[in-house]
This record gives sequence, C-alpha cells and structure tokens, in this order.
Amino acid sequence: MREQVLAIIEKNSRINIKELAVILGAEEIDIANELKAMEEEGIICGYHTMIDWEKTSIEKVTALIEVRITPQRGQGYDKIAERIYKYPEVNSVYLISGGYDLLVTLEGKSLKSVSNFVSDKLSTLEGVLSTATHFILKKYKDHGTILTKKYEDTREKVTP
Repeated sequence: MREQVLAIIEKNSRINIKELAVILGAEEIDIANELKAMEEEGIICGYHTMIDWEKTSIEKVTALIEVRITPQRGQGYDKIAERIYKYPEVNSVYLISGGYDLLVTLEGKSLKSVSNFVSDKLSTLEGVLSTATHFILKKYKDHGTILTKKYEDTREKVTP
C-alpha cells in the first residue's frame, strides 16, 4: 500500500485522505497512519505547489548551475553540498555523473542577481573549481505536468 500511496500523492498532494482511501480500498485511519509514519521516517519530506510563474506578474529567473568541485577528505562531496544548499536562493543540489559534480538549481529576481550569486558566493567557495550557468528560458513540462498548451493552427483554411 505504501508505494501506491506515494505514487498518488506525488501527482496530487492535495488529495484528501477520504478520497485516497476510496481509491486504494482502504480505511481512512490506515491511510492517515501510513502518511504520518512516512512523514516521521522522512520518506515524505514535504508537500509542494507547482506554480507557472510565467502567468503571474512576478519576475523570477531560474537557473541550473553545474559545479565542479574537489571532494574533501573523509567527507567527499557532502560538506560542500551542505554549504551550497544552505543558501536561501538555492532550490536543490544534486550529485551528478559526467563532467561536473553537482547540479544546483536556484531562483532569483533577475539574470543579474543569479549571476551575482554565482560569481560572489558560489564560485568563491573553497573547493569549487568551476561553474557553468544555464538559464531556463521556458518550461514545457515540470514534475510530470505539461505547462504549455498544444499549438493549434487558427488560420482559415483556403480551398481553390
């Protein structure tokens, strides 16, 4: 049941316990207890709302920063990753394979504010060898949700 609960709430964290119990054919109390247990175990780490910021008047820039670092003796990548994720601008930090070691996502009010963060805070951290910044220009799909409407040709058909 645990995997089924997780699969459903990952797609819709607003689903109520009663509805979840009906879908899974279980008692509400069992679902509530399972959710509470998974929260306490750290399996469920939080509940989030996905927002299409393009449809608001709020200016926001999202960037993906590739970071190459020197791992620290006895702590590997964890210590520097912790220093990075403590910055409030940082949304996520991932250890990745390939040419870089960490992938950092962050948000700022402008391209300049993100660039300043990278040059003033991130690049100056001890152990950071290099960074590469990629700005997200448009989101088509995020967390499994399609954000753009399918293009429909609205031109009138001309027949000879």
